Amino acid sequence: MSDPTTASDPTTASDPTTASDPTTVSEPPTVSDPAPAGGAEAPGAVQLKAMLRSPGYLKLLLLAALIGVPVSLVAFGFLSLEHELQHWVWESLPDRLGFARAPWWWPLPTLALAGVLVAPVLRWMTGHGGHLPVKGLGGPPQPPKALPSVVLAALIALPLGTSLGPEVPLMAIGSGLALMAAARAQREDRPKAAAIVGTAGSTAAIATVFGNPVVGCVMVLEAAGLGGPQLLLLVLPCLVASGVGALVFTGFGHWTGLGIGALALPSLPPSGTPDAGEFLWAVPIAALIAAVVVGAQSLGWSTAAFTRQYTPSRTVVCAVLVGVCTAAYALFTGRSPEEAALSGQVMLGQLAADPHAWGVGALALLVLCKGLALGVSLGSLRGGPIFPVVLIGAAVGIACSGLPGLGTAAGLSIGLAASGAAITGLPVTATLLAVLLVGDNAPNAAPLMIVSTAVSFLVATLLKRRAPAL
Repeated sequence: MSDPTTASDPTTASDPTTASDPTTVSEPPTVSDPAPAGGAEAPGAVQLKAMLRSPGYLKLLLLAALIGVPVSLVAFGFLSLEHELQHWVWESLPDRLGFARAPWWWPLPTLALAGVLVAPVLRWMTGHGGHLPVKGLGGPPQPPKALPSVVLAALIALPLGTSLGPEVPLMAIGSGLALMAAARAQREDRPKAAAIVGTAGSTAAIATVFGNPVVGCVMVLEAAGLGGPQLLLLVLPCLVASGVGALVFTGFGHWTGLGIGALALPSLPPSGTPDAGEFLWAVPIAALIAAVVVGAQSLGWSTAAFTRQYTPSRTVVCAVLVGVCTAAYALFTGRSPEEAALSGQVMLGQLAADPHAWGVGALALLVLCKGLALGVSLGSLRGGPIFPVVLIGAAVGIACSGLPGLGTAAGLSIGLAASGAAITGLPVTATLLAVLLVGDNAPNAAPLMIVSTAVSFLVATLLKRRAPAL
């Protein structure tokens, strides 16, 4: 995930007490700065107070609060429409055609159709469908004029089974809407203010699918890598936007709020006190998950290079390959192709609730087929990588749960934490997300997940190749 403030360098020196733009701040003191003499305030504290008192920054916080609710409502509408289209393609339509469930060959026509429909969007529409998912969650905030292509590409690709999640399109929608609201900042040539408001919009949107406003804020904080006043400068608007926007789903007063299918595990295997065996197994399993994720990303980079030229025709070829991978899973396991084709959000809940419904062979094929489908999708189609990777990690962890001294709950915890760290490169965010997912199991599972996150992050960082210039 790239730095959301890359629209301009946030450390450009300026006097915050005189500058009209509150997002232009001076360099924070380093740890080598001498301590202030005579009880005087440190330079960083003076700078922070000046920044927080400036009318421009207070207006920025107010704007962040105002955009939180509309961005969350639009994100809710996008997710609801995507879920309805997905339900119609994979459940209602097969039922109307006389199938008890989608047959094994169902992904072949749906993914071919996805490629045919999305290829013109990626080639000719403004914005080209938004951020290429193999590049991660980041990228600069999307301008409003790119939103039609982002929404259209996502609503074509995701319901038809491209094995990606909705998080990257959601962030693009949030940033585009926020930048639309911050048009005045752009007109006044304040790119930092526009970048911060755009990032706040992304955070509010992504909070709708994670089901918790704190996850998005921690993600922004960790990805930005800022310190001192710059950290608060970026995080406060994101926290305000996502927190106010969360009222859409939690409710306010007598209003109960809007229900949404956020990433959650309603049922989990019981977790006991961690022991030495679980910690010993966590190291190789987390390393294995990291290797699988890096392999999928490497395939994604190769696919991105392949589709760089002759984009429309090669996008169709890639979509068909995704269909072949998901159809192969259904053919060889006798299970629904929906399990490998979609983002994995629903499948993750089913896997956690009844992990023994899948044999080790079925889980291994799920990891293989979905990993291949994900890799091809990352470099050619549009969507997000987190949900499918978390499902792959959970499948690896549960497949390994029969090892001596491990257990289902421990395997699942290892998989959730290790997969998040490998795909995002953000260990704190990955740990927080995994802890929230396991709910009541968190007190027992947290130490094991922290170890898994650290191992996976280190292995993935060492294995990742340098991203090619695309």
